[in-house]
Amino acid sequence: MTSPNRLQIAPGARDALEQFLEHKRALDAASENTIKAYQADLSGYLAFMANHLGGEAGRGALARVSISDMRAWMASERARGVAARSLARALSAVKSFYVWLSEQDAFDATAVLSTRSPKFAKKLPRPLSPDAAKAVQEATPLQSRHDWVGARDTAVITLLYGCGLRISEALGLTASDAPLGDVLRITGKGNKERLVPVLPVAREAVEAYRKICPHPETPEAPLFRGVRGGALGARQVQKLMQQVRLQLGLPATATPHALRHSFATHLLASGGDLRTIQELLGHSSLSTTQGYTALDTSRLLEVYKAAHPRA
Repeated sequence: MTSPNRLQIAPGARDALEQFLEHKRALDAASENTIKAYQADLSGYLAFMANHLGGEAGRGALARVSISDMRAWMASERARGVAARSLARALSAVKSFYVWLSEQDAFDATAVLSTRSPKFAKKLPRPLSPDAAKAVQEATPLQSRHDWVGARDTAVITLLYGCGLRISEALGLTASDAPLGDVLRITGKGNKERLVPVLPVAREAVEAYRKICPHPETPEAPLFRGVRGGALGARQVQKLMQQVRLQLGLPATATPHALRHSFATHLLASGGDLRTIQELLGHSSLSTTQGYTALDTSRLLEVYKAAHPRA
């Protein structure tokens, strides 16, 4: 995929972009990964408009963007190979930017906000089977020559599957969070806090790792350490899962995040209700939680009937 023609973005537009990103950081508590995605998508959009509108597109020109201008941008993106899903994400970023910009500059952004997103098939998360999840836990400590690294990896994998944590949440724990209690206070996306029950097996796995970890603990130090003593990175956990799935013959969808999907699906299959699982996962929308479960239609109907009995 080739890069779009990057003309000089007008200073006013660049300032607006920086102000918008700062707004997302400060008020919406967006993560740095989200900020980087916004910056990349919006920079591409602004560069295209500078070319399409025949010069540097300042704030005034951006306020006059029409539906045909938006269609031209989307057609250009598709022509250079941008997938429908990626274009839908970029359009969402542009709309978010225009909601903010129109409030700042007092103009009608209907042309941009009414632009239809390209259709694409949503990929449903694919959890592991209970047997596969168990096999992953058993194979994890075998991937390292160092006992403490194997114990560390086992503790991380157990937290992902046993508590439904995101990778960032597990790796964000500090030594002050240990020893783990019956409940763990997690700060998730949007700085939203939730309480997650901790299974005995997860507590035991973390303690087994702590006992043999060669790096000294300080309250503010990361709980999970890399070989050289720094914070363990998400990339290392992803590489671990890659090794495990190759050994076990699991599909490419068997990722660290799939363990979180598996936690939700297996909990629901065991009789848990969607609302409770929503709280455990930290989802703001119940529909998001539904997407994390992979039960057949008949089982979902049973859950709904139990939750919403007819009078």
